[in-house]
Amino acid sequence: MSKAAKQHWTLKDVKKSLDRCAPLFHALGDVNRQAILLLLAEFDRLNVSEISERVSFSRPTVSHHLKVLKEAGLIAVEKESRENYYTLVWDEPIGQLKTLIEQAEVACS
Repeated sequence: MSKAAKQHWTLKDVKKSLDRCAPLFHALGDVNRQAILLLLAEFDRLNVSEISERVSFSRPTVSHHLKVLKEAGLIAVEKESRENYYTLVWDEPIGQLKTLIEQAEVACS
């Protein structure tokens, strides 16, 4: 966004960004989901079984955490044959957080 637009950010803008980021905060606030994200950052793409083996959670627990991460836009899923493979998706979520920080710096100062 342009510098001029930044100067006009208000608390309403911050509130909208907070609402958009709420699923991210929820997803990132759990140490188990953080572990899964770090695994995906390390291995690029894994299926539920591979994740479960590396984090020592049951498959249903891993599946639950993957669902939360997917809903937050932090991971993508690709179906290959009968298996789903998960990959980390950072660009859009990180952009949302950066926007929130920039808006807060202007509107809350």
